[in-house]
Amino acid sequence: MNTQHRLAPDWPAALRRYLVGSLFLHLAWEVLQLPLYTLWMEPLPRQAFAVLHCTVGDLMIAGVTLLAALAIVGRPGWPKSDTLGVWLLILTFASGYTAYSEWLNVNVRGSWAYSPLMPRLPVTGTGLSPLLQWVVVPTFAIRVAIGRWPWSRGTEHEP
Repeated sequence: MNTQHRLAPDWPAALRRYLVGSLFLHLAWEVLQLPLYTLWMEPLPRQAFAVLHCTVGDLMIAGVTLLAALAIVGRPGWPKSDTLGVWLLILTFASGYTAYSEWLNVNVRGSWAYSPLMPRLPVTGTGLSPLLQWVVVPTFAIRVAIGRWPWSRGTEHEP
């Protein structure tokens, strides 16, 4: 067995690391963005429930988007190689879903509301923080999962 193969993470371990990294990173993001929602003014137990509820939802989105991306563009060499396409699809699916969900829950259902502190996109009024979440968190979760940035070359290409 060559050294490169032994050092590269296998895909089940990479999936587990991606989900665990996503869990902690999304939890931190949800806590940090609380002041950007009116929920910030609610009692602490309601805030805690919302953070946990949203984090579980984030973890579900993270898992489904990763599996969908792998099903569409994943190759046998993943995660040792071919991570760029998977990462880009994760970002596309997750940010697309989030834009729709934020629009639906803020503008149509009124399930939650933004505080005046939330930066918003000009046309849709969608909050910038939840969209950035789905660029930043998956990027760092992939880094945790495979030990390198998704745009960097795989181990079989390195000297």
